[in-house]
Amino acid sequence: MLLPGLALAVEKGSTLEPWTLQDQFEKAHSLDDSTRVLLVARDMDGSKLVKAALAERPKGYLEARHALFLADISRMPALISRLFAVPAMRDYSYPVLLDRDAAIASRYASDEGKVLWVRLEQRRVLETRQLDSPVALRIALEQLQP
Repeated sequence: MLLPGLALAVEKGSTLEPWTLQDQFEKAHSLDDSTRVLLVARDMDGSKLVKAALAERPKGYLEARHALFLADISRMPALISRLFAVPAMRDYSYPVLLDRDAAIASRYASDEGKVLWVRLEQRRVLETRQLDSPVALRIALEQLQP
């Protein structure tokens, strides 16, 4: 039995269940067999790390690499999210899949202030890493061939 809010370690060789979330434009995105990399930020520091890594990257950069960025915004007050945070995200050149109630992000354990990198092949986990710098994330993304 899983306890609510308890994140599990993503094990190499395991298969992730598919899911769908909306981005900052209310467009649906799904974790499916075509997803090659899942980035998960469980807090604001992790999200800022992704933002810094993707600064000056062109629109479509993540999509070309079949990468999804999942941000857990469940701890953010709904009013702040609706009036300020999500509208500010509309200036980003990449989609941010918003987990407003931690229903999806809670499946992926990661440390505070880090980004969980999950490399996939048909939803099967090939590799996981926790990245703690924009440079490390940028290098990892650059190694993915579009």
